[in-house]
Formats: sequence, structure tokens, C-alpha cells
Amino acid sequence: MANLNEVKPAHSVDARAMACPGPLLEAKKAIGSVPVGQVLEIMSGDKGSREDIPAWCKKIGHEYLGVLERDGYDSLFVTRKK
Repeated sequence: MANLNEVKPAHSVDARAMACPGPLLEAKKAIGSVPVGQVLEIMSGDKGSREDIPAWCKKIGHEYLGVLERDGYDSLFVTRKK
């Protein structure tokens, strides 16, 4: 697995102020602006995103790279696959 500290996202969405399902909805909107094969970073303060984002990736077919714990929020990384 890639070192998430070295991942350079093509696009980042800041959903830190949103409660569930806000971060997931932002990810769904933003993934279209990321070229296939590139990475989307979702910044989320909602711990539910740790389950929601990987489940969405599995359902849709994108690759969930993992989560980095930041200061008071998480950065979740998704590679667009289609």
C-alpha cells in the first residue's frame, strides 16, 4: 500500500464541518472532477466516514487507499477507477 503521507491528491474536499452523510455526499460530487487513476482526498471530522467511504468505494468500484489521522480530523484517500 502507498505511503499516504506521500500521496498527492488531484483534488481535495473539505467536509470537516459536516456530519454524516455530508462527507460521503461531497466525495460523490467531487470524484467526477478527478481524472481516472488519480486520487481524491476527503477531509472529514465525522468518524462514520471511516466506514462510509470504503463501503462506497467497494460498491462503486473505486480503490480506497486508507485514512490518515490529522489534528482533529481524518484524511481519507480514494483512487478513481472509472
